Amino acid sequence: MKRFVFPGSFDPITIGHQEIIERALNFCDELIIAVGENNDKKQLFSLEDRMQYIIKANKNNPKVIVQSYKGLTIDFCKKVKANALVRGLRNPADFEFEKSIAQMNRKLSGIDTIFFLTSAENAFVSSSIVREIMTHGGDYSSLVPRSVRYDKK
Repeated sequence: MKRFVFPGSFDPITIGHQEIIERALNFCDELIIAVGENNDKKQLFSLEDRMQYIIKANKNNPKVIVQSYKGLTIDFCKKVKANALVRGLRNPADFEFEKSIAQMNRKLSGIDTIFFLTSAENAFVSSSIVREIMTHGGDYSSLVPRSVRYDKK
């Protein structure tokens, strides 16, 4: 069984994340969306809300599993016996940042990282931009899955 892990804070999940999820599913039998718990990072949405948004957005796909984790991503991957990590890349800066993490993860565990380039129409979407729009009352509906659209924060 090919089990991949797609880690992130998903605060909130965006259409870019969802695109990566749907594309990664073509290459694995099971995709664990690993929602990171980081007490040092201020989140707009609670862990429970973030997980529910992902579950609802993927409710029709039994290959998607949503779990939370603390600590090193690679330790979580070992625990769930993942074959690979999944990461989305929007631009060259993302690649430079993710490349060193992927190389270190492989050195420490032997687990590879599979990169997916986001489509041009989603390359500008990031959770931080969506949070900014939400915080200031802007229209974010085209940037997130339906599961997030009607939650008023």
